[in-house]
Amino acid sequence: MRRIAMFRSLGVRNYRIYALGQLVSNPGTWMQRIAQDWLVLQLSGGSGIALGMTTALQFLPMLFFGLWGGAMVDRFDKRRLLILTQSAMGVLAVGLGVLATLGAAQVWHVYLFAFGLGMITVLDNPGRQAFVPEMVDRELLPNAIALNSASFQLGRVTGPAIAGLLIAAIGSGPVFMINGASFAFTIVALTMIRTAELNPTEPVPRGKGQIREGLRYIGSRHDLVLLLILAASVQFFGANSQNQIALVVNNVFENGAEAFGVAAAALAVGALAGALLAARREHPRLRLVLIGAMGFGAAQVLAGLMPGYVSFVVVLVPMGVLFMTYVTTLNATFQLSVDPRMRGRAMSMFLLVFMGVAPIGAPVVGLLADAFGPRVSLVVGGVVTVLVVGVLSALLMRVKKVGVRDLLLRKSADESVEPPEKGETGPEPTGTDGTARTLEAPTDEVIPETPRPPEKPSTVEDRDEDERTVRR
Repeated sequence: MRRIAMFRSLGVRNYRIYALGQLVSNPGTWMQRIAQDWLVLQLSGGSGIALGMTTALQFLPMLFFGLWGGAMVDRFDKRRLLILTQSAMGVLAVGLGVLATLGAAQVWHVYLFAFGLGMITVLDNPGRQAFVPEMVDRELLPNAIALNSASFQLGRVTGPAIAGLLIAAIGSGPVFMINGASFAFTIVALTMIRTAELNPTEPVPRGKGQIREGLRYIGSRHDLVLLLILAASVQFFGANSQNQIALVVNNVFENGAEAFGVAAAALAVGALAGALLAARREHPRLRLVLIGAMGFGAAQVLAGLMPGYVSFVVVLVPMGVLFMTYVTTLNATFQLSVDPRMRGRAMSMFLLVFMGVAPIGAPVVGLLADAFGPRVSLVVGGVVTVLVVGVLSALLMRVKKVGVRDLLLRKSADESVEPPEKGETGPEPTGTDGTARTLEAPTDEVIPETPRPPEKPSTVEDRDEDERTVRR
């Protein structure tokens, strides 16, 4: 039964079709990332600056235009928007593939392609995040998010390996075109979705100040602010763990590309296992976000202290499991905690923090590695993560007036995060007392429990019965 429960959201036809399209398309995305890096190195004569510029151009649009993208997502039909964004990504991939195959590609072509892809991602990423809740019911959303992560990680395991073989055999250009063709599977899946079976959120009418409205909404929710702080802190070093692994393998253990591939695969296998384990859970729990984040930091410290290559690779597997436990639970918690009409803007803020911190943290990781060694950069990153999560946990316990045992070990049904009711809309959802929802709740759920209905007014007969009971 637990195995079936792991894939329970696939019982929804629309989500099953969408997930199948993603399963085919995700390896193509990872193939393109490898081909893009390899093409830049070939065209630039192995320039690290050119490679860094390509990465920056691809991720900076989310940092600068992410909030605008979230506001646009809230205005439009998300299925149609995703068809447009996936089509545009496919056209870009095929175009660069043709240039590379003909031998006409130059470095500035790759720069332009990376920036164009980043601009489309500004709409595509929050659009995909906000579309999943329209396909599945609220109780299935955590499972659907976990399966999305599992599909992504499976592509991360298989895509680079396939890309390496294809680049060696036919070159980078055809790999781009293969990825362009893979977008067709997602587009076909989106067109096959039965719109009558969706639970669409009513588009927000166009108006002034919608980005500011989204920021005010996030700012009024102390729970969401704390989750964003947690995400930014962990991502600052955690998002650059792949670079740290490469530096440790190359500079400390003095191994080559094959050894780095094995280490990266170990981290990806752990992440895939973590996503599948997350899919088994019926409800996201805040304690899992904290445990996963703190465990990931501790695993970073342990990896930095490993004396040999084999022991280093072994530690990367649980490190991937813990990281994905934190990521999938945090994503589900955040999605279930926001007003549906604010979901696009809220998720764009989440993605802005989640993806935008990586380019900022990368130079810091590099400086630490150059100055003190890759091991130190791993250990420092892990220690900072553990300290930040510890402070946030202490703050949470103080606000909720609970102890460590209550926060981390209690297994009551009250722990789970319950999504807001469908009818709850507006920029600042409030409780019955008119105050904004915060973490001030007796359990570890992000959204407070639904208030119990008022007791039924007593009648004359009830009072008489009470008086007779007292006399007896």
